[in-house]
Amino acid sequence: MRIGMALNYAGGFKETVAELSDYEKAGLDIVFVPEAYSFDAVSQMGYIAAKTERLQIASGILPIYSRTPTLLAMTAAGLDYVSDGRFTLGIGASGPQVIEGFHGVPYTAPLGRTREIVEICRKVWRRERLEHAGRHYTMPLEGGTGLGKPLKLINHPVRERIPIVIAAIGPKNVELAAEIAEGWEPIFFMPERAADVWGPSLAAGRARRDPALGELDVIAQAVLAIGDDVAGILELGRSMAALYIGGMGARGKNFYNDLARRYGYEREAELIQDLYLAGRKKEAEAAVPGELLERMSLIGPEGHVRERLAAMREAGVTTLNVTPVAATHGDRVRLIEKIRELAA
Repeated sequence: MRIGMALNYAGGFKETVAELSDYEKAGLDIVFVPEAYSFDAVSQMGYIAAKTERLQIASGILPIYSRTPTLLAMTAAGLDYVSDGRFTLGIGASGPQVIEGFHGVPYTAPLGRTREIVEICRKVWRRERLEHAGRHYTMPLEGGTGLGKPLKLINHPVRERIPIVIAAIGPKNVELAAEIAEGWEPIFFMPERAADVWGPSLAAGRARRDPALGELDVIAQAVLAIGDDVAGILELGRSMAALYIGGMGARGKNFYNDLARRYGYEREAELIQDLYLAGRKKEAEAAVPGELLERMSLIGPEGHVRERLAAMREAGVTTLNVTPVAATHGDRVRLIEKIRELAA
């Protein structure tokens, strides 16, 4: 099981990256760099590539709507080059709030667009002359000036198949990830219920999977804190869970609320959304089920964390993307060392 970490650079990006070398020495395998409506992730990942030696670097995620498919391919090839083959392209649809609100682009056909983007990226990396006639993308463009030509990437990529991870939680999206991507990254992963919620989709996608892709890398996120006095840290997850389940979307159009319902928390999900959309955020946070928080995390005494880690492994997790929580940087580094030891 690989150990990854999502990069939280709210306190300053350069300062955060300066600490990455310590995590790298502690055994961290891969770092995921998010891009929402923050600084772009690409410049940050290039900076990380220059400051690290062994650490794998992944976008976690680049939204599929904010760049053309060809630019995604060019960007991935460039990051793979400056990192000496350490880059993973993580992509996802994000949500209409960000895509339409911040980028001003219609949030349409995420499944079809994702499939075509993956196909186009792999053509670019193989340095084929780019010709693509899809429902959503056409290269060269039909119409326009009529001067478009099928071109191929000038540079020779380090790898002609850069790993692609698709972030997905909906049934069809998960099925697509299992079919065409090297990796799948869900959010709010509860190992005890993962098979019921995602098992049929994963099975359907894997049935059509090209064997050349290898086994699907399943990337699960979890807050990490180990000790006899860390139970209070579990409560810190309430605000994020309430934001996503209650506020990330509208009624009838909230992917995370749908997931909570599919996990079996129908009444709780409805209540959280009602409270959050009414502006009663603290009450929404209080309504988040403690069981949900506990089962999605690695928080507690070492024995408990071992049990949760075993549950993750049994549910098919192959990369554990942790958020270490401790008072000091040194303590957080030791958490990475410990979870690396337990995972081995």
